[in-house]
Amino acid sequence: MKIFNLTRQKTIASHGKTADTFFSRMKGLLGTKRIGQNEALIITRCKSIHMFFMSYSIDAIFVDEGNEVVGLVKNIKPWHLSPVFLRSSFVIESCPGIITLTQTALGDKIKLEE
Repeated sequence: MKIFNLTRQKTIASHGKTADTFFSRMKGLLGTKRIGQNEALIITRCKSIHMFFMSYSIDAIFVDEGNEVVGLVKNIKPWHLSPVFLRSSFVIESCPGIITLTQTALGDKIKLEE
C-alpha cells in the first residue's frame, strides 16, 4: 500500500502494511530490527501507541476517519508512550525523520492507495 500526503504532495511510504486484527495490532512493530525509509505500518482503531520492548525510535502520524492528520509524534523512543489523540482512527508508524522529510503537519490530508 502507498501512503501519500495529499496536502504536501509527498509520499510517506511506498510499502505500507496494515495491522487490523487483534493480534497484528497488539504486535505492531515488536520483534522487528528497524523500519525502512519507504516502509510504514498502519495500525487501525488506534488513539495512542506505546514503545515498550521496542529497540528503535519511530515517527507516528495519527489520522482521523476523514483522513486528516490529528496528531504527530516525532522520533518516539523505546519505552515511551505517545499522547492520546481522541479523534484518531489509525496511526501510521514509520521511520524516524519521515514527518520532517515530508513536511507533514496537523490538518494535512492523507491518501491510502492499494
